[in-house]
Amino acid sequence: MNTAILKPHRLWAYLQLMRPANIVTAWADILAGFAASQYIINNPTSGWQINLIPLAWLLLATTGLYGGGIVFNDVFDTELDTQERPERPIPSGRASQGVATLLGSWLLSIGIVAASQISWLSTILALSIALAALCYNAFGKHHQIFGPINMGICRGGNLLLGVSVVPATVGEYWFLALIPIVYIAAITLLSRGEVHGAKVSTGVIALLLIIIVIIMLLGLGLLTNYQIFTALPFLIFFTMQVLLPFIKAVHEPTPEQIRFAVKAGILSLIILDTSIVAGFAGWTSGLIALSLLPISIKLAQIFAVT
Repeated sequence: MNTAILKPHRLWAYLQLMRPANIVTAWADILAGFAASQYIINNPTSGWQINLIPLAWLLLATTGLYGGGIVFNDVFDTELDTQERPERPIPSGRASQGVATLLGSWLLSIGIVAASQISWLSTILALSIALAALCYNAFGKHHQIFGPINMGICRGGNLLLGVSVVPATVGEYWFLALIPIVYIAAITLLSRGEVHGAKVSTGVIALLLIIIVIIMLLGLGLLTNYQIFTALPFLIFFTMQVLLPFIKAVHEPTPEQIRFAVKAGILSLIILDTSIVAGFAGWTSGLIALSLLPISIKLAQIFAVT
């Protein structure tokens, strides 16, 4: 490996490829799945000596999987970015496509190995997420319908990875994956207009998908172990944060408004996950999950999100 990458500006370029602010949103997926699994309830211990090592492994797993997937996004888009976004690390020459490929492969491997420390099901989910991410970067993103669904599957699988801390509950709560699948499909659909703008019809479809997500979150109140009134303040916060930018993008589908809506949508993933955490695990857990939001916002001021 070229020693030039050890220089600070080179390291910074590779860190930019990983989109740190986005990785924090992936942590929130794990917390949502972890809360839904009822792991702490199913594993009572004396006092406050709760074993959170499995959670640490899952957070490391999603860091590798999401980081690796997003690095490969830039690797596969090098030719396109050279024309449309020459300021990005690889087209600008600040990062090498070859080294970025090695970095992405290394991160995906870390994600799979970390997940294997939990269970065989976690390993399968991690492998599936890695393959889905590579499929999206290589082929899916260019498909009008399959692309958004493909990206949504990556995030839905990530939430189930959190649930897999108690493997038996994955079969019980598999449907939770549908929420991020629909939500990410909406963001991915709208994001296609980040460079040249989007059709009004595309924005309308994305907005309708967001509304469906809100209805799905309200529907979780039908579950016996989900406290909808505890989750409601977080759900209202989520609705306000994501609906307004998407409505504005529909009215004014310019690249600037679309990028703003996409960024708001990505960061609001944390609030979406927080509403799931609060409903399954209470106020305190919800606030802990929500604490990831200012971290992600701060990182988004330093690193690109889209």
